[in-house]
Amino acid sequence: MSVYDKLKELNITLPPVSVPAAAYVPYVQTGNLVFLSGHIARKDGKPWAAQFGRDIGTDEGKEAARSVAIDLMGTLQAACGGDLNRVKRIVKVMSLVNSTGDFTEQHLVTNGASELLGQVFGEKGVHARSAFGVAQIPLGACVEIELIAELA
Repeated sequence: MSVYDKLKELNITLPPVSVPAAAYVPYVQTGNLVFLSGHIARKDGKPWAAQFGRDIGTDEGKEAARSVAIDLMGTLQAACGGDLNRVKRIVKVMSLVNSTGDFTEQHLVTNGASELLGQVFGEKGVHARSAFGVAQIPLGACVEIELIAELA
């Protein structure tokens, strides 16, 4: 099954590349690797502002991380020249989770993105990962995720 068949089956429409909010580009390719800049969680078109351990829980956080993965795939599609079937492997995901000092489920929040990437890309979507709790993320967003992929 192609990536696009899987996206259709999951009823996912990829968004266009987001315009950077500061002095950076959405992605950089070197050799066969493409590095996607961090994407923040959005809800209803606005930053999904919340802090884990204070005003958002793990289950809702998984939804936030999943929404970030959808945005990342939109950017990755642009980096692939419009063809996600060129993705040879999702290599690494790094997740920053806006958390209080006593919140310890950053890895579970990040599963929302990791699980979706696995669903869409199959074995090619299984990746290395880091998930960190941080005191704050730009615009108060609850999650920010960056991604590295290898292209064919």
